[in-house]
Amino acid sequence: MLVIPLPLKVLFSENDNVINVKRLLVPLTILWAFLAQGQTATILGTVLDANNNPISEVNIVSGNLGTNTDSNGYYLLELVAETKNTITFSHLGHENIVLKDVILNSNETFEFNPVMKTDTIQVAGVIVSPTGDKTLEGVTTIDPEIVRKIPGANAGVENILKLLPGVSFNNELSTQYNVRGGNFDENLVYVNGIEVYRPFLVRSAKQEGLSFLNSHMISQLDFSSGGFQAKYGDKLSSVLDITYKTPVDFGLRVEGSLLGAGTTLETISKNKKFSSITGVRYRNNSLLVNSQQTLSNFNPKFVDAQSYLTYRFSKKFHLNFLGNYSINDYENEPLTRQTNFGTINDPRALLVFYEGKENSKYSNALGAIKADLLIGDDVKLSATTSIYHAQEEEFSDIIASYELAEVDTNLGGNLGGVTSSRGVGSQFNRARNQLDALILNLAHRGKYKKNGKTLEWGIKFTHEDIRDQLRESEFIDSAGFFIRPSEPPVINNQPEEPFTGDLVAFEGVQAINFAKTNRFSSFAQFSQQTQWGNNEIYFNLGMRAQHWVLSGEGFNSNSQTLFSPRAQFSVKPDWEKDLLFRFAIGSYQQPAFYRELRDITGSINPNVKAQRSIHYVMGSEFSFNLWNRPFILTGEAYYKDLNNVNTYTIEDIRIRYAAQNNATAYAYGFDFRLTGTFVPGAESWVSLGYLKTEENIDGRGNISRPTDQRLKLAVLFQDYVPTIPNLRLHLNLVYNTGVPGGSPNNADPYDFQNRLRDYRRADMGISYIFADSKNKHPQGHWLHGFKEFNFGFEIFNMFNNQNSITNTWVRDVDTQQQFAVPNFLTSRVLNVKFGMRF
Repeated sequence: MLVIPLPLKVLFSENDNVINVKRLLVPLTILWAFLAQGQTATILGTVLDANNNPISEVNIVSGNLGTNTDSNGYYLLELVAETKNTITFSHLGHENIVLKDVILNSNETFEFNPVMKTDTIQVAGVIVSPTGDKTLEGVTTIDPEIVRKIPGANAGVENILKLLPGVSFNNELSTQYNVRGGNFDENLVYVNGIEVYRPFLVRSAKQEGLSFLNSHMISQLDFSSGGFQAKYGDKLSSVLDITYKTPVDFGLRVEGSLLGAGTTLETISKNKKFSSITGVRYRNNSLLVNSQQTLSNFNPKFVDAQSYLTYRFSKKFHLNFLGNYSINDYENEPLTRQTNFGTINDPRALLVFYEGKENSKYSNALGAIKADLLIGDDVKLSATTSIYHAQEEEFSDIIASYELAEVDTNLGGNLGGVTSSRGVGSQFNRARNQLDALILNLAHRGKYKKNGKTLEWGIKFTHEDIRDQLRESEFIDSAGFFIRPSEPPVINNQPEEPFTGDLVAFEGVQAINFAKTNRFSSFAQFSQQTQWGNNEIYFNLGMRAQHWVLSGEGFNSNSQTLFSPRAQFSVKPDWEKDLLFRFAIGSYQQPAFYRELRDITGSINPNVKAQRSIHYVMGSEFSFNLWNRPFILTGEAYYKDLNNVNTYTIEDIRIRYAAQNNATAYAYGFDFRLTGTFVPGAESWVSLGYLKTEENIDGRGNISRPTDQRLKLAVLFQDYVPTIPNLRLHLNLVYNTGVPGGSPNNADPYDFQNRLRDYRRADMGISYIFADSKNKHPQGHWLHGFKEFNFGFEIFNMFNNQNSITNTWVRDVDTQQQFAVPNFLTSRVLNVKFGMRF
């Protein structure tokens, strides 16, 4: 700390007397500077909110000295030693914390981890929450504690996202989700600014049994369902931005249930420079999948381990590491299946008898290093390098013999049993698919923020190396005759003339692909929050650019350059009513990833262009009090104009692209969400959304897209017993109207526009809190050593609704009519779980 006793303009005056003074004071000043360096002390720590989550951008001031917390809530401030200091912690939406008369010894390091209480502040008629700046940006922020508590067959972040308006999917065995008419490949996911990738060879709900995102490691969750800023990348639909927490002390969490177990370890060094959080999880979905109609010996196992490490070389330079390794292993030996379907007047049943087995295994590894450099209080720079490696394989040999039969409807007979057969047949599926993917990223980002103005920029290089081998075949026969594919046509005059042609698979794919892609992308955006009269104004203007080059064996190289301008604008009028309005418009172009380049034959089409979508989003936010408790009603209307559309079909969660860019499409709708404390102290919400999305293929007219899910209603509700407040209830309800059910193989989608049945599901969890931050026990009590301890049970699909994900198509031999037989999902399942933290 340098102290100068006289102003510089006096020291360097040309007055002789002053020059003499300068000659005398310069050595004294140098001596004082050295002495002052030994008379400083340091206060450091992490600022937390009421849920023990770090708070960024907290302003910390002591006299004319000051600093801000970083994205992990960490701060370090040097003070004058041996004197009284007053330190003030302030943050929008929280009560100030003031430390008075703090006296530290010379060279002393004092750790202080304050917990800031929420304080709703009225600013120009706006009720600002602790994350009020994000409401201006149109980003939904969700408390991670809700993610950890709400029950679901695939509990975690994605389970909560499906309760938001505009987000849907009707498969509880998958962590994939659709947003406003988009598909699974159109969603961006970041963890601490590092992009996260998903497996490539996925089908039949065999994606991650575990989400990449470990809910017990999360400190902040932000989600945007459209109209997002330029800094967020080049996908068409949504952004999920996750921040993993930085521990402030030692902690160990252990949890378990009938579906698996997990542990999370938090550590921090004595000098507070090194911290780590590590999670290990195991899951087995046998309890869920064995409740389906297909009886099988199914043993789906999932294991993953991940760590986030931080080392603070100084208050200005931090080095972070994110590592993850996961194994998803599926061993399935199907046995039998009976599915009753049809109508009351014409009930039918499909009986299937299986032989053989299938084994699929996906292993994925991610390693990333991120360096953060703070230059003063205004500039933040970061550099990130990451590598992702996936090794995936699907091996399958399944023979399925089926019988299409009539069902007994006689109450006095074998109700629901099979009477007479309408058709018999068999099907042989064989697969030998292997994929090896290596993705390397190098990125730089910067941020300059001052006086309510923010400038952000970034540049990124991505290299993708994909090696893929596809070998699939499907043979179908009926009454002893193999069914050949419709193309090319074959002359068959049996029984008059014997047919001597080879047995050919009804559907077969054989391809070996080696593809490499180099992508160069960049962005720049400027935002400002200011006043227009008495009105609060916020705007953001940004531009993204990308150039990508595709090369590989067996096809010509191709390249494309893209520019995507985007803008967001928010205004809070100076009204008595607490209303905020938002508008966003932007171009969103998604360059083809490997799976989008591969057509239905398995071959790569190097001429596939980026799909393009123009987003128009208008929204509002109304804050009000009801029952003397705060509520927020948000609403958005949107329209998406899409061209260069790469059409696709969905088999369970497997996407098959046409790789033609031969369609245009649109999506429009509205979303509403009412959030508040319906029960004091417990946040709940109700979501309602309407969506319509259609596509026009080769100018033939509009038909529903595979994700055309018209109506969405979801409820998240938390409650407790007033006389027993530690007894908690968590409930989530979802209702979605049915999506198009797809079409048989090699069939024209314009001829098959029937829909699946509506999706209805209710999951409930009841737990008892033995110990937490509000329920501490004295020394000597058996619960004294627990920071948290809870025990409870969950009921999945508690009304036992029969939901379906896709159809199996079977043919009646007599009429040659094809029937759509629904593939039902899980029935009612009971799960018991516990969680404890030390």
